Amino acid sequence: MNILNLFRLDGKTALVTGCRRGIGKSFAVALADAGADIAGISQSLEASGSAVEREVQARGRRFQGYACDLGDRQALYEVIARVKADFPVVDILVNNAGTILRKPAAEHPDEYWDRIIEVNLNAQFILAREFGKDMVARGAGKVIFTASMLSFQGGITVPSYAAAKGGVAQLTKALANEWAPRGVQVNAIAPGYIATDNTSALQADPVRNPAILARIPAGRWGNPDDLRGAAVFLASPASDYVTGTVLLVDGGWLAR
Repeated sequence: MNILNLFRLDGKTALVTGCRRGIGKSFAVALADAGADIAGISQSLEASGSAVEREVQARGRRFQGYACDLGDRQALYEVIARVKADFPVVDILVNNAGTILRKPAAEHPDEYWDRIIEVNLNAQFILAREFGKDMVARGAGKVIFTASMLSFQGGITVPSYAAAKGGVAQLTKALANEWAPRGVQVNAIAPGYIATDNTSALQADPVRNPAILARIPAGRWGNPDDLRGAAVFLASPASDYVTGTVLLVDGGWLAR
């Protein structure tokens, strides 16, 4: 087989959460480029005509969007049921959706902690379990989490986010251990400092922004499109012997 064919996703369906913009949108469009149809979930996703829908359809692929707040447990189960009704087989799950709330640890309120853990960790597990069990039953599937540099580091003023992303890295390994014998690979992508809405406060910080740039060997902030290759690799047959891995896409940040 031509090596490039190993990266094709023709005939596959991918569910991408947090797909309306930023990293999730790049993931969805990249998977569509590789041949996959896309089911997309985002909190404020338009019923039709979204930018991600237009870009996926321009590549000749199907797109179906769903609006859901992943912090609402009942709404999450309802959207899972809707996706399964519309797409009986989901081959690839990209657990990307997440949020961040910043406040020093001594002042970090319960509502910040609860919101971040619910969206960034609890919902990730529920989605992985509900779609993963179908993959296990079929004997094939790919689960991709979005981890973070804060899966490895503690960060500043984001204790709930660091705790959740640390949990995502460990959840990746736990699921990989159980599901690898059943033909399901579970991996994560850990983006470095990527220019998105979630990092806008850091980009605007006159002290931290230069300090961040000084540490990145690549010498720049990443952009969402820098993550496309990693997503297609981990979603495709090219990664069939890769599981339990947290793949860094960080411009060399953690190597410094």
